[in-house]
Amino acid sequence: MALSFIPFRFPGVEGVRCAFQTRDWGISEGPYGGGNIAFTVGDDPLRVSANRLDLAASLEIPAFAELHQVHGDRLVFDPPSAPLERFVEPPAFPEGDGLATDKPGFGLVIKTADCQPVLVAHRGGRHIAAFHIGWRGNRLRFLQSGIAAFCERYGLAARDLFAVRGPSLGPQRAEFVNYDAEWGPDFAEWFNARDRTMNLWVLTRAQLAEAGLPDDQLFGLDLCTASMPDTFFSYRRDRLCGRQAGVIWIA
Repeated sequence: MALSFIPFRFPGVEGVRCAFQTRDWGISEGPYGGGNIAFTVGDDPLRVSANRLDLAASLEIPAFAELHQVHGDRLVFDPPSAPLERFVEPPAFPEGDGLATDKPGFGLVIKTADCQPVLVAHRGGRHIAAFHIGWRGNRLRFLQSGIAAFCERYGLAARDLFAVRGPSLGPQRAEFVNYDAEWGPDFAEWFNARDRTMNLWVLTRAQLAEAGLPDDQLFGLDLCTASMPDTFFSYRRDRLCGRQAGVIWIA
């Protein structure tokens, strides 16, 4: 079965691979139609398992490491790789919203359906991290604290990091009618008061730059998940839906 995904490589960073999955493949049905890889949304776990096995095979990755994502601020270092099998009862994953490792041989997976998957690699190609970044200010601040923790743990400098933001909720679809309660004045620069929309893409880039990453080492796939129903799952568009994966690994 052919798998549709968008590959990405950081320029000059040897040995690190990234991929952003699309939904137009797989065997899930109904609101999960296509390649849903999340066990937690109500899909048949055997179909989810089959999709995950196809994804791993297509990327030529023997195992995944992932989280039970909770919109929090916990970065999990050296997460256990998750078994790739056919499950009736899915496995339990550690809680958190970021993963980091210096070990090759498995992919760090972030599951999204509008939130931002942000994948990070050190220029040496031996340290990687993946972040699940939600829509609101407190969740976006996790990106900066997570970058700092990643650097501290492995003795890295932020100026030597590269980052890519995957497909996510675009500026025209990121409406927040309760801006004052959900964001506040610190984010006014990125808020369009007339349309009540937030430019999350530009905001995330600004936060990565503030964390110390050079501008020419920041990348983004400007594809709006809510605007592309045949290509991506979107919670804001459909509510009940599957999840696609952003994956980074040391080859």
